[in-house]
Amino acid sequence: MIDSKAQWQVIEEQNDDGVIDLPISDFTKDLLKNRGIKDTNTAKRFLSPTLEDLHDPFLFSDMNKAIERIENAILNNENILVFGDYDADGVTSTTVLVEALREKGAIVDFYIPNRFTEGYGPNEEAFRQAKEANVSVIITVDTGIAAVHEANIAKELGMDLIITDHHEAQEELPEAVATIHPKVSDTYPFDELAGVGVAFKLAHALLGKLPRHFLELAAIGTIADLVPLQNENRVLVHYGLKALTSSTRPGIKMLKEVCGIEGNVTEENVGFGIGPRLNAVGRLQDAKLAVDLLLEQDLDVARELAEEVQNLNQQRQQLVSDITKEAEKMIEESQFHEDSVVVLAGEGWNPGVLGIVASRLVQSYSKPAIVLGIDHDQKQAKGSARSIETFNLFENCMEIKDRFISFGGHAQAAGMTVSLDDISLLRQDLNELANQKLSSEDFQPVLRIDKQLDMEDISLEFIQEIEKLAPFGMGNPKPLFQLAEHDASEIRLIGSKQNHLKMNFQKDTKSIDAVGFGMGHLYPGISPHAKMSIVGELGINEWNGRKKLQIMMKDLSIKEWQLFDFRGSRHLQKQIQGLDTEKHVALYFDSSTEIEDWMDDQLQVIHIDQWKNLSSEDVSHLWFVDLPLSLEQLSNVLNEVKPKNIYAYFKMNEENYFSQIPNRDHFKWFYGMMMKRGRLNLDKDRAALARSRGWSLNFVDFMIKVFLELQFVKMEDRELIYVTKPAKKDLTESATYQLKMNQIEVEKTLYYSTYIELKKWLNSKMGEGRLKEEVVHGL
Repeated sequence: MIDSKAQWQVIEEQNDDGVIDLPISDFTKDLLKNRGIKDTNTAKRFLSPTLEDLHDPFLFSDMNKAIERIENAILNNENILVFGDYDADGVTSTTVLVEALREKGAIVDFYIPNRFTEGYGPNEEAFRQAKEANVSVIITVDTGIAAVHEANIAKELGMDLIITDHHEAQEELPEAVATIHPKVSDTYPFDELAGVGVAFKLAHALLGKLPRHFLELAAIGTIADLVPLQNENRVLVHYGLKALTSSTRPGIKMLKEVCGIEGNVTEENVGFGIGPRLNAVGRLQDAKLAVDLLLEQDLDVARELAEEVQNLNQQRQQLVSDITKEAEKMIEESQFHEDSVVVLAGEGWNPGVLGIVASRLVQSYSKPAIVLGIDHDQKQAKGSARSIETFNLFENCMEIKDRFISFGGHAQAAGMTVSLDDISLLRQDLNELANQKLSSEDFQPVLRIDKQLDMEDISLEFIQEIEKLAPFGMGNPKPLFQLAEHDASEIRLIGSKQNHLKMNFQKDTKSIDAVGFGMGHLYPGISPHAKMSIVGELGINEWNGRKKLQIMMKDLSIKEWQLFDFRGSRHLQKQIQGLDTEKHVALYFDSSTEIEDWMDDQLQVIHIDQWKNLSSEDVSHLWFVDLPLSLEQLSNVLNEVKPKNIYAYFKMNEENYFSQIPNRDHFKWFYGMMMKRGRLNLDKDRAALARSRGWSLNFVDFMIKVFLELQFVKMEDRELIYVTKPAKKDLTESATYQLKMNQIEVEKTLYYSTYIELKKWLNSKMGEGRLKEEVVHGL
């Protein structure tokens, strides 16, 4: 039995009046309805987005003001500064606006604050430096909506400020010449643009035409910033991916090269390749390098810049790995593992990568996580937060905003600076809020399943139909499917660290591979014969011209108890390597059974006489070390517990393997021989008799012992003597015979049975006693 990590919720069929009249399958229509698309026109725009679907940029309430001020600045040869952010959305936004302004003939430069020395967003010192450089207009991209103080500084210094942003607005808005923000403008019809989407709109208005050459940049920032891929975002990404595929921009070409991207560029190429590399620059140093790469026109220079970006990304990966291990150790070795919101602070932690570390902790613990890097010189800690779906970071942190020196972000992600003295108070306040608002179910992630499938439902054509809904992302997740109650024909570990799980499922002529990245820890807990259910995303794995069906697993469950068959295993310790043996109880029946040292170290090993001292709650996983003396003895054990897993070892002595058992014909021949001979000298004749019949000495000794017990023979001075006219008795009246027959039944049922036969027998005994008791009390 393996419990799913997440709650599985199958999306209910939409019983509404919506009609989608398009030449697509009912299945695709269902997927569209699951995404809130219920009419023909909306579905048509979704499946076949066009650039005409983009809204007029002048629908922003302040767009005319912004364009008027920028055009005056260009006309008067004023210095313009584009003030950006250090993430992928920020650097693409900066690139878009810098290039657009240059196309218009503006005198323009850009500035991105250093994450480590300046923190997030506009700051007074940078604005004062801009004034000294004779800048008269500052345009923010992907930042600025919370810069109330800095806006006042700009006004005091005589500089005009234009804000373009998409982050959550706080109670007070900055005073600016114009604010281009979809959530602040009441007249703009779509409020989920990324920062680069807003910059794209400003560029559109400024250039007087749709800037198609910026679509590739818009796609990168939109995907990397995890905004919903709906409405305009879907259009920008749809066409932006096509532009990325055929891009002639040197920086993009070199980024694709270091990412190993060939052929059609997908949203996954951006989300897991291009985006993280652009982000890595600002996480480790000044993000100017990333903008320089995107602006660069020389291919050789772009190659050098891209290689530098690649090196920074590799450093970032190592930093994330190291800090994550340290953070997990901190949680496990403290009371923090009991907290509803994890708040950690560490010395030497690079603030630039702490958002990724926080994401890893959320994945591992299913709790909101804030990870801070301590700066003793400033007596502050800077870092990032990530959250679970049920806990809105922005809203909850705003309730205790006095705990922060600075704070900004979204519902699921945020950045902040905190006084060292306030870290414990922040932890306390957030945990109180979480405990008030969340139930235990809220901490379990949810997987929303589009459809439950059978193996025969899946085909190449079926998966190609799903691809009509691409590009996938926030607001348009890749469809999730459930395959239920299948046993894998192959289960193995893959990857250089053997930390990924790969299985193959087969039914009739259908075959599908299932891959679970990071799910290798489940391998020791999956029986080769287990009926499992999996949830994942369908895809096609193409290798050397061959296409194979594939499902990328997100979760796995095994509802029934599992039997692990280790009978006859000579390398059991190696087979269970990596198994979490908490609540594993190993039971043995024969006091003479030798218990291996490793088993004593890793498992709670007890003799049957100690069984009554255990409660059923202590036995989640039950091992049978050796064979019981009788089937009834084992039945009594199984009546009392219902373990998640049973491990059948049933260790036997070497001489018991394939030992011969006399049948009634053997006994009949032996009795006739004794009747004829009258006596048998055990020292002289026993071995010769055994050789002549092809029997073992144990075989002969067993019959002798049975006849002695039945008084068919007697023993005098090592001679076996036939008893004339013995009392008539059946073989079953011999205790030795009964014990041997009982042993044979035990071995046949438990040791020499097939896997299916053994599981069926064990299953029939589990909970049998409790069931009878319930029936009696029910009557």
